[in-house]
Amino acid sequence: MRFEYVFTFEGGREERFEVVVDDTSLDITAPLPENLPEWTALDFEQCPHCPLGIAEYPQCPLAARILPLVERLKDLVSFTEADVSVLTEAREIRAHTTLQRGLSSLMGLIIPASGCPHTTFFRPMAKFHLPFSTEDETAYRAISMYLLAQHFREEEGDVRDVALKGLRKIYENIGTVNMHVAKRLRAVEGQDSSVNAIILLDIFSQVVPVIIDECLEQVSLLFKPYLDDGQQ
Repeated sequence: MRFEYVFTFEGGREERFEVVVDDTSLDITAPLPENLPEWTALDFEQCPHCPLGIAEYPQCPLAARILPLVERLKDLVSFTEADVSVLTEAREIRAHTTLQRGLSSLMGLIIPASGCPHTTFFRPMAKFHLPFSTEDETAYRAISMYLLAQHFREEEGDVRDVALKGLRKIYENIGTVNMHVAKRLRAVEGQDSSVNAIILLDIFSQVVPVIIDECLEQVSLLFKPYLDDGQQ
């Protein structure tokens, strides 16, 4: 699967980021960048709940994967306007937006595929990537993904979690990851746009658990045909 984000700025400057992921595993196929800086080391602002060991993982996989974005856009501020095109094999999506929002959308694709154990739960959403999604769209997609996962759990003989307790815990863990990634980036001079892109992602991680019940209530009427008597 191939995704390409193209940022076009006033004056004609253009930055292209290609993300190719394995169609099955959702691993990013490109090798990690070489000569990784200190802030990508696993033990640099390491998340307290990180299950990785420094002997096997000297670098934080998430930090290493977002390094190209950080390096190439570090001279631009968050609210720099840009025309952002997202090209996939099926379609092209365009938006005139801010750099931080475009970066946040791109990070929302890269981070689940980065190798961070706490972000792998979002790989189904990365496979069906929706650039520039709103809070409501993100909540709907996350809930749908999680409930589909419970179907597969039941098929494997595990207990289903239809109360979505596990989804709230996943987002709680993601909030911790976002906080420590932001700390890493603040240690790098000139990382206004990258830090704020992470903050935008973190807003979703804080909001989605809160609006789960509200989202379910809002969309419940759409599913009325499934609830009618005789529906199989």
